[in-house]
Amino acid sequence: QAKSMQRLVDDLLTLSALESEQNALAETAFDVVPLLLEVSADAKALSNGRHTVALDIGEPAVVLGNRDELASAFGNLVSNSIRYTPDGGTITLAWHVDEDGRGTFGVADTGIGIAPEHVPRLTERFYRVDRSRSRATGGTGLGLAIVKHVLLRHQAELDVMSEPGTGSTFGVVLPARRVRRALPGESAPE
Repeated sequence: QAKSMQRLVDDLLTLSALESEQNALAETAFDVVPLLLEVSADAKALSNGRHTVALDIGEPAVVLGNRDELASAFGNLVSNSIRYTPDGGTITLAWHVDEDGRGTFGVADTGIGIAPEHVPRLTERFYRVDRSRSRATGGTGLGLAIVKHVLLRHQAELDVMSEPGTGSTFGVVLPARRVRRALPGESAPE
């Protein structure tokens, strides 16, 4: 109970900080590949061998933004995919830069999926698709609200596609002005 309460307090403090007008976005340019490798390693540790976790880095890039906030958003999406994918399922993390220069981080899973009527409300605080299942999965109900506020601060979009019984794909689309294709051999200062 204490650990659960601590997670809730931590998430509420994170959300409060993200919403505060006094908390300006501290931006740096960073190489996205090390971040993706960290998120992938965290996903494998969280899954503990129960899922196949794949990482597809389409194109290295330098991202302008708050690395810690984006790591939190990506991590929340990944932990949800692991939480709602039965053992033996697959979680695929992907990064690519489209022809317009936008960068997309995607998490696709073979999980339980989400009915269409729930998708518009997913980023609401404490919104649960299935309240009986939420206790078993151990979330606080604030993860996607945190993702929403991180993305608002980065002028990014959350793209959700899901089919019950088949799985879900959550994509974070960063605007082109925040993404620059990495030059061969380039590494941004971390």
